[in-house]
Amino acid sequence: MKKIIGLDCIILVDDDKITNFIHKRVIKRADIDVTIKVNYTGFEALNYLKKMSELPIDKYPRPGIIFLDINMPGMNGWDFIDEYKKLPSIQKEKIVIAMLTTSMNPDDENTANTTPEINIFLRKPLTIEKLERTIDANFPIL
Repeated sequence: MKKIIGLDCIILVDDDKITNFIHKRVIKRADIDVTIKVNYTGFEALNYLKKMSELPIDKYPRPGIIFLDINMPGMNGWDFIDEYKKLPSIQKEKIVIAMLTTSMNPDDENTANTTPEINIFLRKPLTIEKLERTIDANFPIL
């Protein structure tokens, strides 16, 4: 298993259980030493980030990557980003946000590409190649 500096945890933020199941399998097949946390809403992901600094690291490991869907009920990906911006810097430090979506709307891609908090815009499904591209662009490999 590959150990990647700064990548102890990947968070999947998507309301679709099948998509999360597939994406977890892709990450496992990539043979990376990483914890995978699934959050079905943006609210869950924000709560995770808030608790991360208060609770033991074995229960709330710091995410290196957040794969964020756009279209979710309650709090969509854009709403998540708006709330994420309000978090203290320490809770956002060294986190890569990858917008992972089925959206074909060019406005979504343009907005993602001009939003400093979003590091990369990807179309679903997550593949090993997309995962490796995201990692290679943001993390050194041991």
